Amino acid sequence: MTKKTSRATEQRNPRTRGIGAKSSREIVRAIHCEDASVARAVAGALPAISRAVEAIVRAMESRGRLFYVGAGTSGRLAALDAAELPPTFGTSPRLVQAVIAGGRRALTHAVEGAEDDRAQGARDVAARGVSRRDAVVGITASGSTPYVLGALEFAKRKRSATIGITSNLRTPITRVAQISIVTPTGPEVITGSTRMKAGTAQKMVLNMLSTAAMIRLGRVYDNWMIGVALTNSKLRQRGLRILMEASGATVADATRALRLSGHRMDAALIILKTGASAQEAKRLLRDTNGHVHHALQRTKRNSKGAIGAHG
Repeated sequence: MTKKTSRATEQRNPRTRGIGAKSSREIVRAIHCEDASVARAVAGALPAISRAVEAIVRAMESRGRLFYVGAGTSGRLAALDAAELPPTFGTSPRLVQAVIAGGRRALTHAVEGAEDDRAQGARDVAARGVSRRDAVVGITASGSTPYVLGALEFAKRKRSATIGITSNLRTPITRVAQISIVTPTGPEVITGSTRMKAGTAQKMVLNMLSTAAMIRLGRVYDNWMIGVALTNSKLRQRGLRILMEASGATVADATRALRLSGHRMDAALIILKTGASAQEAKRLLRDTNGHVHHALQRTKRNSKGAIGAHG
């Protein structure tokens, strides 16, 4: 057996042998049973995930960025997570960026061979201007995708914080990355189809990394999405409800604060809770790099001056 096929994610799963002859119900039950083990695999990596969050927060507090690098499923999951952060947390699209082997076409088509180009991985992150202020997360179920390794090696030379996500122990990425997040999900339902359990683990880890970092950076208020972009009717209704719950304001007061703030929920919350003008609220957010809690702490006003208090 070669070194590559000895990896757990490439082995044949004894629990799903004969699945080709099963009924639909039996197949989905088998898949569900395997999926149930993913959360346990991720749980074992929580200390490493926590360290990675700290590294990402340090980078962003230093005006750095977060880069995800992956190929195939890993790259598409990375692109999904990066794309969802601006509308959820009000961040710039530049703050978190996905770099996928094969480029934009690889988001919807298989670009075979792109993942084997180690030098291209380095060139692609170099083109983004990766520096010591940034954090770079390499994502590879096997732990050995050349494109990802090349990107991480370049980032390491630039003294970026480097983080690796894999589902296999003792693989090349764990030797390259400063922080290794290993989620041993084991053999897949369909041999080698790491879009399944390994991909699910990657999605869970990426959710944790980005969400925890945004919480630490003050892009939420308590557990409310205070940075959500109000771009459609559903989100406008959700935003108004969140703002009312977070501030205790009436519908009229919350609506007025949103209008004054230019429909920025974070600024509207500061207006409601402190009585600050829209200009002051936005200045406070600029001064604190968008950290809602810190912005609120900086103002010396109190709830008596808030719009909700005066009506």
